[in-house]
Amino acid sequence: MSRICLFPGTFDPVTLGHVDIINRALPLFDKIVVGIGLNAAKAPMFSPEKRLKWIKDLYKNDDRVDSDVYEGLTVNFCNKIGAKFILRGIRYVSDFEYEKTIADANRTLDKNIETIFLTGEPKYTSVASTIVRDIIRNGGNAKHFLPDVVYKSLKKD
Repeated sequence: MSRICLFPGTFDPVTLGHVDIINRALPLFDKIVVGIGLNAAKAPMFSPEKRLKWIKDLYKNDDRVDSDVYEGLTVNFCNKIGAKFILRGIRYVSDFEYEKTIADANRTLDKNIETIFLTGEPKYTSVASTIVRDIIRNGGNAKHFLPDVVYKSLKKD
């Protein structure tokens, strides 16, 4: 049986913090599916297709990482792809409090799916998609927060 893990999020845009979590989780799982969740309450800056392309481009040489777009409950998507683990990155204590609440709800919905928390590297603690979007929106240089694939694609747009 494969150890399949879902790393859910909006990835709007994919940051170095996201890549850090994925790369450090790779030894723990046979496969990581980066799930781009569609949330009616959020207005993303980048299309789901663009975010999906970034992830596929970043991991084109590693078949252990896949990505897909999903709507609805995360545990339902886990069941669809055969994932028994949900991966979440933690930057601050406040992230843990929020993420634990979601993990508890997911555990109530499906006791067979376990949430795994990884703390981010300290150098990526301040890297948040919200801040990066604000930098991009206001014409700032977001290069220090983004993987080259993402940064170069933004320069083309």
